Amino acid sequence: MSAPSLVRSSSPSLPTSAWLNPVELGVLGAMWGSSFMLMRVSAKDFGPLPLVAVRLTLGALVLVPLLWRARAALTRRLWPMIALVGALNAAVPFALFAWAARRAPAGVGAISNSMSVLFTALVAYFFFGERIGARRAVSLLIGFAGVVVLASGKVAGASLGWAVAAGVSAAFMYGVAANLARRYLAGVPAGATAASTLSVAAVMVWPFALATWPQAPIPGVSWLAASVLGVFGTGIGYVMFYRLIQRLGAARAAVVTYLVPLFAVAWAWLLLSEPLTPTMAMAGVLILGSIALGRRTPA
Repeated sequence: MSAPSLVRSSSPSLPTSAWLNPVELGVLGAMWGSSFMLMRVSAKDFGPLPLVAVRLTLGALVLVPLLWRARAALTRRLWPMIALVGALNAAVPFALFAWAARRAPAGVGAISNSMSVLFTALVAYFFFGERIGARRAVSLLIGFAGVVVLASGKVAGASLGWAVAAGVSAAFMYGVAANLARRYLAGVPAGATAASTLSVAAVMVWPFALATWPQAPIPGVSWLAASVLGVFGTGIGYVMFYRLIQRLGAARAAVVTYLVPLFAVAWAWLLLSEPLTPTMAMAGVLILGSIALGRRTPA
């Protein structure tokens, strides 16, 4: 989700050492990449909606100080849009990724998630009149080709099509939410936007989570995975991303998009023994290549 207010309030007093920014980008990529592995571990025991409720609640609690500090900016007229962005940027996509995590390797979700960068441009073009340009149009076509390749793959004889459809649908919602937040929540500090949308999303999800809460006891390892997912992948991850936006600007901070699928596949291979299939590799190259092409500035 874009954070225009933080870009605008960049402060020269923040640390800018040559090694700190790359290290934090790498740590954030590793944290967000691990989210897909953590969903893979915990979704089978929680179920999608209970897992999302726990994740959102823990993430929102981490961000409560940011919400409290900027509470004056959250006027009553903004809350309907905050609720809509919370649904599109957290509640529904998190549930879709958790559903997909029960049916496909972690790398599939992470590669599908990368499409959010391209969907953001596509939604801006069709609904808000922003220009795409020839380079961006080509990148979109390449990205969608990558999705087709990914959806055609199989793992242990099972098709990945529905899991890919869920992941790509979630990425599309991220694209819609990014455009809505950029235009209608631009006056709200980005940390407060994140905290408020996560909090509202948690309130939305909990009734459905309680209705579908598993009857069997949830193993400790799944509770641990869900807790790490909520505190680090959702809460602290947001804080780190906003710090990077302050130092680097939104465009350079978004380099983390390239790292997430790489870390997701590496974590799943290392800790879950999930293989990187040829179709996943080809799709990853196409989608990440399309993002790189779309982000290049003309010479």
